[in-house]
Amino acid sequence: MLKNILRDRRFAVTAEVPPPLTADPEAMIALAAPLRGKVDAINVTDAAGARTAMSSLAAAAILCRAGFEPVLQMTCRDRNRLALAGDLLGAAALGIENLLILRGDDPTQGDAPDAKPVFDFDSRELMSLARLMRDRGVLPSERIIASPPSLFIGAADSPCDPPADWRPDALMAKQEAGAQFVQTQFCFDTGALRRYMARLSDFGLTDKLHFLIGVGPIASAASARWMNDKLFGVTVPGETIERLEKAGDQAAEGRRICIETIEELRGIEGVAGVHIMAPRGGAPAIAEVVNGL
Repeated sequence: MLKNILRDRRFAVTAEVPPPLTADPEAMIALAAPLRGKVDAINVTDAAGARTAMSSLAAAAILCRAGFEPVLQMTCRDRNRLALAGDLLGAAALGIENLLILRGDDPTQGDAPDAKPVFDFDSRELMSLARLMRDRGVLPSERIIASPPSLFIGAADSPCDPPADWRPDALMAKQEAGAQFVQTQFCFDTGALRRYMARLSDFGLTDKLHFLIGVGPIASAASARWMNDKLFGVTVPGETIERLEKAGDQAAEGRRICIETIEELRGIEGVAGVHIMAPRGGAPAIAEVVNGL
């Protein structure tokens, strides 16, 4: 189990697999199949980019039934507190323990721009609800839950190169709300990551949270430049882009860079593992990276 791997301080590897736009459960299993036996858990996104797909809860349940360990991504965007509490119970009933709680992408940027966002809770409030239900076995109304859910609560963060006066206030608030592990946005600058982790250590967060750093095989130099322009909080260093540009096979070079990054991350104090994302190459690209470690 992911929880046990992290608590035993073994280096964890998780991956991300967005659910497909289909009602066929075999399609979800096929997407995850290249990762069987290669990663410790698979994140299932919740309408990422505000684009409709198979529900994350259903997709996670399909993976769980097929022998994978899922991380259920749950956003605050689409459901009120009644539905969120019900989904927490439903996830636990289906054998899903790992949660990554997120705010959710802006609906106006997706394929249903007229959709009405809910945001009854923010991510910290949802973390607090999950912790309350797990630890006290009650709802906020004090109604008793007959069988409390077993939940391992995760939060998201974007690594930065911290200025002298920077404080991780948002991350501290998430930890206080109930977060136990963190999966981050892409990080391609390991020097900045070292300084970020050192600052988190100064505030005691590396002793309280397990940090899985976001990495991924960059498909091309063009993809790297797109990330710099379009993904908030992501910086691909110039030397990495130059290396990709000079490569005969840019996708293969991107995988090599990702492998080198992971090996370097293993030696950074406070890093508990990596979370591999490959929007262009999917699970096969992630599997190639893991095979190269």
